[in-house]
Amino acid sequence: MPVTNYFDPENLKKFGKITEFQKEMGEKFFDYYGTVFKEGALTEREKALIALAVAHTVQCPYCVDAYSRGCMEKGADEEQMMEAVHVAAAIRSGASLVNSVQMMNHVKDMTM
Repeated sequence: MPVTNYFDPENLKKFGKITEFQKEMGEKFFDYYGTVFKEGALTEREKALIALAVAHTVQCPYCVDAYSRGCMEKGADEEQMMEAVHVAAAIRSGASLVNSVQMMNHVKDMTM
């Protein structure tokens, strides 16, 4: 059956099955992933907000769904979530703009 939509919210429920084709590495990933999101120097809420921001940066709709829910479950509110997304957007746009210095240097070299 051909895929008509690459993003299917039902696929998020199947994420745990990534071990099916490569059990050892899949299990190692989930062990690592679980450890990363445990309370540490950062709270679980802070980590969820970071994950939500990164999800927007890498444009993963599954991650946006998962971490929107995760943020709410960990006690973040809508304002905090949107602020985290704006931080990600600012960094992403800044990373694009800082590379304009290379372009400006190149143009200056060509026109001198």
